[in-house]
Amino acid sequence: MQHDHDQGLAYDLEQLLRQRRRTLGWLAGVGALGLLGCGGGGGDASSSAGSSTTSGSSSSGGGSSSGGGTTTTGSCSVIPEETAGPYPGDGSNSANGGVANALMLSGILRSDIRSSIAGASAVAGGVPLSLKLRLVNTNGSCADLAGYAIYLWHCDREGRYSMYSSGVTAENYLRGVQVSGSDGMVTFTTIFPGCYDGRMPHMHFEVYRSSTAATSFSNKIKTSQIAFPTDICNTVYASSGYSASATNLARISFAADNVFSDGYATQLATLTSSVAAGYAATLTVGISV
Repeated sequence: MQHDHDQGLAYDLEQLLRQRRRTLGWLAGVGALGLLGCGGGGGDASSSAGSSTTSGSSSSGGGSSSGGGTTTTGSCSVIPEETAGPYPGDGSNSANGGVANALMLSGILRSDIRSSIAGASAVAGGVPLSLKLRLVNTNGSCADLAGYAIYLWHCDREGRYSMYSSGVTAENYLRGVQVSGSDGMVTFTTIFPGCYDGRMPHMHFEVYRSSTAATSFSNKIKTSQIAFPTDICNTVYASSGYSASATNLARISFAADNVFSDGYATQLATLTSSVAAGYAATLTVGISV
């Protein structure tokens, strides 16, 4: 799904600072995010529709940070390697009769991934979600990894993947790349993902050593998935537009999921806030480099 006017990631780097400033403004409406520790674990907490909630993984043995934002002590776990699934849009397969590679689209380096880019115009509707990932080196005392690129993609509230699913093959929303700062952080503004039949709600991501390397799946150094607390999924899916997701979630569990059934403690995001205000999700992503 490339366009002849696409300029790729090199062009998009000029837009990164402006995009991050806009994201900070959006985050102010969601609320302050807590500090992230290394590792993960824990189960679902109770919640009610429209109420403030905190649920997800808890820190375990988290390291401390220096003034420059680099973790120098602590322990953390490598996040499991998982399948990219059938809809990665990273150049590894085809869709619509051609190679599906969103990484080559102009504008793919962005924080807000709710809209399509590069000539496509649809915007994914749903409960707002700000996702903050912190990338750390499990082979280096959980040091924050700066300058790495994370490609994130996930389904819309109807359970469809842009570029692949019927009705949205011409769109490329809910896909984007961010480069980690000196604190190892990347932030994506998106929507709470839907639940399609046979899988627990999730997001996919790939890690690359730099934005220039994030042009093809062949350069990735990690592929994994993010899980979401069931109680909050139920709360979100009671809101408008998620009715099919509510039905699908009722038929699946972590124990039956073909990805998370062997454990998901280090993949379970921590969420705060509410449907009305939008959610803020955080997760520490440990890789060995």
